[in-house]
Amino acid sequence: MSSSTESKIAMAKTVVSTIGSVAAATMVARSIGRDYLPSEFQDYLYFGFRSFINKFSTQLTMVIYEFEGLQENEIYIATELYLAARISPQIHRMKITKHTSEKNITVAMETNEEVTDVYNGVKFKWCLLSNKAPTREYYPNDGMIGTSRSDIRMLELTFHRKHKDLALNEYLPFILNDSKTMKQEVKSVKLFTVDPMMMHSNSPTMWAPVNLDHPSTFSTLAMDTDVKEKVMKDLDRFIQRREYYRKVGKAWKRGYLLYGPPGTGKSSLIAAMANYLNFDIYDLELTDIRSNSELRKLLVGTANRSILVVEDIDCSVEFHDREGAEAARSFALQNQGWDYREPPKVTLSGFLNFIDGLWSSCGDERIIIFTTNRKEKLDPALLRPGRMDVHINMSYCTPCGFRLLASNYLGITEHNLFEEIEDLICKVEVTPAEVAEQLLKDGDPDIALSGLIDFFDVKCKENEEAKTKANKEELAKSNAKMEDEVALKNDEENTQIEMNEIHLISSNGFSGGPYPSL
Repeated sequence: MSSSTESKIAMAKTVVSTIGSVAAATMVARSIGRDYLPSEFQDYLYFGFRSFINKFSTQLTMVIYEFEGLQENEIYIATELYLAARISPQIHRMKITKHTSEKNITVAMETNEEVTDVYNGVKFKWCLLSNKAPTREYYPNDGMIGTSRSDIRMLELTFHRKHKDLALNEYLPFILNDSKTMKQEVKSVKLFTVDPMMMHSNSPTMWAPVNLDHPSTFSTLAMDTDVKEKVMKDLDRFIQRREYYRKVGKAWKRGYLLYGPPGTGKSSLIAAMANYLNFDIYDLELTDIRSNSELRKLLVGTANRSILVVEDIDCSVEFHDREGAEAARSFALQNQGWDYREPPKVTLSGFLNFIDGLWSSCGDERIIIFTTNRKEKLDPALLRPGRMDVHINMSYCTPCGFRLLASNYLGITEHNLFEEIEDLICKVEVTPAEVAEQLLKDGDPDIALSGLIDFFDVKCKENEEAKTKANKEELAKSNAKMEDEVALKNDEENTQIEMNEIHLISSNGFSGGPYPSL
């Protein structure tokens, strides 16, 4: 063996020995530091060492969190969709999902995986990370113990620091624009409801989504053609006026009030609007909300390009009797001496602030829909322009609506019984839901339409009985009111007679009796 070879082997042994000694010393120092040094001093050493190493690095890392406060981070959502289409064959783990209403399998990055993307000849490396927040116990309204665990997810973008301007001014805006097109192509409309388990947890969102599989469209909706066309034109006009709303200084939102008897198609119209615009629906049940702060957190958590629905607004919260409720509380406090502490709840002023106040500007391209069976019961403050912009009367079934239902359910556009049925529809108040129920009973058009005519006879009798009953109740109320008015008039006359007697006594000293002068 030559001397040069022996020299190299000796040098290699020395290097290995030195590395082993340094590693051993490092492990000992790390163990001692972990056991005996305060955690603050450990953090100081760690960040100091990392800062020292970073001074020699040419790489820059940007961190994009999934949530910023209560709102989703638009860049995170866009990048997640963008990277799903660019996962390389070298990746080891992927997240696979598919909902029943979706045609294709959805592929996404899994935690701790990396994807390299090239834009304008520059390499950008993406990595998905996740931190687990500690599990916490809480007590929902039903008294049962629940637990919540929130994943704090983030994307790290690493590239050469000289391309910082390119990343901020070109690459990230490109991802945002590209993902919008991809999202509209693959998106399925979702229905969001409030998750009571997440309501009182530390989760950044309280909405739980399910796919909206409602098949309702404007072409199948049993409404007058003119009304449907007006609604569609109004929706088209709304989504095209982003710059106009900014120009006039108004939040980019539109309010609809759907009113009419039950079964007239209010829910079907909402589903048709969502399918037409490809907007998600957020179904808000006000009776489940305990305070204005909870309502604020829920509404801030809704996404852009969405429809917020409050069904049966007249039954959700006692908005229409706020003066009477306030009077009752004042009476209890002043006259009874009660320690009256009403639990926090959603107030009309707080609710209106989220509709057209400062909080209404927290989001773009949103539609708010109220439904009610009794429009006259609503507080006028809810109905003024700027809050409910469009009022749609969901009326009873019309001849036009019947023909559409017959086409949908029976597959026919003409029949010798159509004329008779249309005459009955103009005379008898029936809802589209009632007509549809009759048409579903048999697939034979002759049998189904004959059964519908029989149903009109029964419905006519029911309406007459209901009308007679209502007239009797109204007559009874009128008689009671007249009796009250007569009694009040008699009381006023008796009071006037007593006042006249007192006045006479005051003038004469006494009148026919042992009364002293007043």
